[in-house]
Amino acid sequence: MESIMNLMDGFGSALSPMNLLWVIVGCLLGTAVGVLPGLGSSMAVALLLPMTFALDPTGAFIMFAGVYFGGLFGDSTMAILMNTPGQASAIASTFEGHRMAKAGRAPQALATAAIGAFIGGMIGSIVVVFLAPALADFSANFGPQEFFALALFAFVATSSVVADSILKGLCSLIIGLGIAVVGIDQTSGAERFSFGVPQLFDGISLVTVTVAILALGEVFHIASRVRRDPTNRVIQAKGRPFLSGREFREALPAWLRGTGIGLPFGVIPAGGADVPTFVAYGLERQLDRRRRKPQFGKGAIRGLAAPEAAGNATTGTAMGALLSLGLPISATAAIMLAAFEQYGLQPGPLMFDRSPDLVWALLASFFIAMIVLLILNLPFAPLWAKLLAIPRPYLYAGITVFCGMGVYATSGSTFDLLMLLGIGLLGFALRRFGVPLAPLMIGMVLGPLFETSMRDALASSNQSYGVFVDGPIPVAIYTLLALSLVISIVGRVRSTARKDT
Repeated sequence: MESIMNLMDGFGSALSPMNLLWVIVGCLLGTAVGVLPGLGSSMAVALLLPMTFALDPTGAFIMFAGVYFGGLFGDSTMAILMNTPGQASAIASTFEGHRMAKAGRAPQALATAAIGAFIGGMIGSIVVVFLAPALADFSANFGPQEFFALALFAFVATSSVVADSILKGLCSLIIGLGIAVVGIDQTSGAERFSFGVPQLFDGISLVTVTVAILALGEVFHIASRVRRDPTNRVIQAKGRPFLSGREFREALPAWLRGTGIGLPFGVIPAGGADVPTFVAYGLERQLDRRRRKPQFGKGAIRGLAAPEAAGNATTGTAMGALLSLGLPISATAAIMLAAFEQYGLQPGPLMFDRSPDLVWALLASFFIAMIVLLILNLPFAPLWAKLLAIPRPYLYAGITVFCGMGVYATSGSTFDLLMLLGIGLLGFALRRFGVPLAPLMIGMVLGPLFETSMRDALASSNQSYGVFVDGPIPVAIYTLLALSLVISIVGRVRSTARKDT
């Protein structure tokens, strides 16, 4: 009951004219960036991060939430119309969604994605309202050893369970941790990995790394392939932008199953919405094989409905995990955590007590964002494809200028612009060799927490390493980590065996 009362207070703040404007702006920007080929919600948040410091924290994070949810729908729009998903979380939507579009059912496919995003996001937001405060109360029992175990879980899970190659995932994680330790050690005052360069004494800015890796690196990657990748023809979405009663009844069970699959993945550091969307698609495909007339491979609406609902349900509960535990489960959530830190805020158990106005206004804005996105995207989704008419050289040149302006506006330092270029080239190299970016971002954001927790735990136990397995919570976290690794290894072995046969 207390959560409902707090949510009502949050609606009072989120529905103020200014904050409502930021919700709409965030949804528009997120969808627009998500529609553009190669971009996605993580890049949208990265680009906007340096531009929002003039806003009050509540307005800024309400806009970020709109960008986060809007970017997911933009990714799906491109997956359906062009067979070009903006992010990995939209790959599962291409399988049946693009087949629906090629069969002349593009409007129905876009409507299925919009309604699925609405259902998954709404249910996820409802769960967060009741789950996040309980998680915050539970995490109030966490000490250094619990936070150490939680950070270790996030590192190992995102670098080995999600990545196609364990070695590449670990390399990405090590790069992120290496960037995080540059600068003056806050505990000892020692200089670390700054090579005597005064500009590095304060460390490397999260804003610079985020913009360089996710935005500028993608620009370089696109530029290197512009002659190799011909422009795909966009399928025009003409017809009724809504579902018939039969189509709705067909999709509804898949939406609900996808939502059920996506919800728990929001609090598991397993790379965000990538895994649950494939799990939801796989379940629907298995169920379809038992039917008298299988539809998969011909544009099955359930093959699109389930992944869309799963992805947005995961995003909703991921925000709950971020607010209550300070745990980012994806690259976009890691950027959101970086944004909180830039405002001097630390998500976690104390945030609900220290900043209740911001927290509950942000949670209320999730519901508003879902409604705004449904209104914007159900009838007008085909219009977003018009953005593809922008010539690629102009589009990516504009993004490059935007990156430089954003970083320079936050620091006023030409050295940071050089860092932006250097780290952007690193981001390009990582993409070129198929190294995942999420472990790098999570390693950089959670690296300081990991190091501080380890030091505090050792200091409180007279340097005894047994403190890391002292208590039921760390043991439970390590057990879950071991189970996830076993499941991942078994899955890889089976996949390899199938390829060999």
